[in-house]
Amino acid sequence: MYQYDAYDQALVDQRVAQFREQTQRYLAGELPEDDFKPLRLRNGLYVQRFAPMLRVSIPYGLLSSKQLRMLGHIARTYDKGYGHFSTRQNIQYNWPKLEQVPDILAELATVQMHAIQTSGNCIRNITADHLAGVARDELVDPRPYCELTRQWATFHPEFNWLPRKFKFAFSSSTTDRVATSVHDIGVHIIRNEAGEIGYTIYVGGGLGRMPMIGQKIREFLPEADLLSYCEAILRVYNLRGRRDNIHRARIKVLVKDMGIAAFREAVEAEWNSGLRGGDLTVTPEQLAWFKGHFTAHPYRADAAADTGFAAKQAEDAAFATFCKRNVQPHRIDGYKIVFVSLKASGIAPGDITADQMDVVADLAERYSFDEVRSTHDQNLVLAEVAQEDVYAVWQTLATHNLATPNIGLLTDLICCPGLDFCSLANASSISVAQDIFERFESLDYQYDVGEIKLKMSGCMNGCGHHSVGHIGILGVDKKGEEWYQITLGGSAENDASLGDRTGPSVGKAEVAEVVERIIQTYVDNREGEDESFLNCYRRVGMAPFKQRIYA
Repeated sequence: MYQYDAYDQALVDQRVAQFREQTQRYLAGELPEDDFKPLRLRNGLYVQRFAPMLRVSIPYGLLSSKQLRMLGHIARTYDKGYGHFSTRQNIQYNWPKLEQVPDILAELATVQMHAIQTSGNCIRNITADHLAGVARDELVDPRPYCELTRQWATFHPEFNWLPRKFKFAFSSSTTDRVATSVHDIGVHIIRNEAGEIGYTIYVGGGLGRMPMIGQKIREFLPEADLLSYCEAILRVYNLRGRRDNIHRARIKVLVKDMGIAAFREAVEAEWNSGLRGGDLTVTPEQLAWFKGHFTAHPYRADAAADTGFAAKQAEDAAFATFCKRNVQPHRIDGYKIVFVSLKASGIAPGDITADQMDVVADLAERYSFDEVRSTHDQNLVLAEVAQEDVYAVWQTLATHNLATPNIGLLTDLICCPGLDFCSLANASSISVAQDIFERFESLDYQYDVGEIKLKMSGCMNGCGHHSVGHIGILGVDKKGEEWYQITLGGSAENDASLGDRTGPSVGKAEVAEVVERIIQTYVDNREGEDESFLNCYRRVGMAPFKQRIYA
C-alpha cells in the first residue's frame, strides 16, 4: 500500500490550511460565491438539495484499517452516522456542515487521505480493478501504475481547468471489472508478442446524457510512455474541447466530432513534438520504486492444507450460500477473496454505517493484512483472507448485516442517491431500489435467474451507470412526476455496449413490476440455465421483452 512521504504530507496539510482560510473568508462574506465555488469543488465539496456533500478520495479503491476507522469517525462525528460508497470507489458524506469541512479534511490528512480533485473540471480519482494483486486472471498488479498516474495528475498545472471532468480506469486482467470502456481514458496493461509490458489505450468513453463506448487509440504503448502519451491526449483535449456548452464539453464529444483517426493523428503529433522520450518517460528505476509499495503479503505457507473451510460449508447451509456468491478464489492457494455486501434490504445501495465501518476495519486488521477495497459496484472487499478464517469473517459480517449473499445478482444493483439527496436528480433512486429488493428478496429465485447487472440513475448524468446495465433504469421528470425509462442489453465489461431503450417510460409504482416482467421473459426464452441474461437478450432481441413490458 502506498505510504505518504514528507512531501505528500506537507502538500495535503497545506491544502487543508488553504481551504480553511478560504472557507472562513466565504462565511464572513469576504469571498463571493462565484469565487468560492471552484475552490470548494477542488476540495470535493458540492452543494446538494439539503446540505453540502463531501466526496473523499480513495485512490484505486484501497484503504487501510486505520483509514476506514477514520471514515467511520467522520460519519459519526460530522455527519449522520453513515457514508455512501460511489462507483468511483470513493466515499461521500451527505450531511456535513460547511463550517466543519476544514476540520474533516484536517482529520483525513492525519491518515493520509484527502478530497482533492474529487470534483471540478480536473482529473478525478484514478480507479482500478478491486481485485488488483489477488486476481487469478491478472497479468501484473495495476496499482503501481495507478499511483504513478495519480501523482502525475494531482495538481497538474496544465490540466487543473479542463473543459470538463476527466476520468481514468486501469485493468490488467482478462475480465474488465472496472468499466474501462466508459472512461475518458481506459488503460489495459498487456504483454505484446515480444513479451514486453505495455498498454492498450482507449479514449472517449463516458456516460451521462450522451453515453459512448471508448475507442482504441493505441494498440500497444510501451511501458515507459504511459505519462507522456496521456499528457498528449490531455493536451489535445484541453486545447480543442468545447468550453461553450457543458453538455458537449467531455472528451467523448471531441473524439466523436473529430473521428478516432483524426483524433489519433492529433495526439500522435502532439506526442512526437517533444513529449515522447522526454522528461515524462518512466524509467525502470521509477517503476521499481512504485512497485515497491505494493509487495506481496507474508502468506501462510500451510494455508492450502486447511480442510475446515469445506467442512464448514457442508455443515452450515447459510455459510455455503455466502461462499457461493460472496467468496472468490485468490491467486494464492489457501486464500479467498471475501465480498462485503452493502446491498441489504432496507439500506440504500452503497451505504454503510460508522459502526459497520469499524467492524470491517477490525476484520481487515485481523484477517486481511490490514487492507480493505471499495468496488466499482459499491461494495467492499476483504481480499486477503486465509480460507480457514472465512467462517469467522462471515459470522461477524452476518451479525452486522454485511453478509447478504447477493454479489452479482439482481439485488446487487448500482444506484445513485437520486432525488433523496442530489440537487441534479429528476427522480428517486433509493426508494425504487428498495421496491426491487422487496420484489426479488427470495435468494433462491435470484440464484435461479443468475447474474444480472441492474443499474439505476436519478437523472441523465448517469452516476448509477444505467446506460451500461444489463437492465438500466433512468429517472425522468414529467410535469413534476417521477417516471422511469428502461433500457436492456448494456454492458461495461469486455463486451461493452449501450443499452437499448424499451419504449415509453413507466410510472414509479410500476418499475419493480416491469423488472419482474423482464426477468420472466428472460427465464422463458433462455436456452438453458447457463445462458446469461445478456447473451439471451442479444440472441432474441428486444421484441419479446417489449411485448411483455407493455402488455
